Amino acid sequence: MKIMLVDDSKTMRNIQKGILSQMGYTDIVEACDGQDALSKVFADKPQLILLDWNMPNLDGLGFLQAFRQKDKTTPVIMVTTEAEKHRVVDALKAGVNNYVVKPFTPDALSSKIQQTMEKCGVAA
Repeated sequence: MKIMLVDDSKTMRNIQKGILSQMGYTDIVEACDGQDALSKVFADKPQLILLDWNMPNLDGLGFLQAFRQKDKTTPVIMVTTEAEKHRVVDALKAGVNNYVVKPFTPDALSSKIQQTMEKCGVAA
């Protein structure tokens, strides 16, 4: 399964890559912000997107809104420090499939990925 990591923090992308590789996922595409992700996502066709909220150029919500205009089915998990209820609701309205609050444990991320893929009917 191909996974796209969208986060302006190289360190956070590396942490996520480490967790994903422990889960057996090694086909990973990285983007440093929403704009970078939009330029890659339709060519790379990931089966899952892990998306940060706060990024320069184009934030996660802006990316999600633009992405969902063309792709309504690819699962997207928001991985962010934004934990306020109204922010979670905003993300859900924009089309996010699940939500993980930083900092997270490897087990928490793994569990959210498995839940999301099952809910979306995609083999993880």
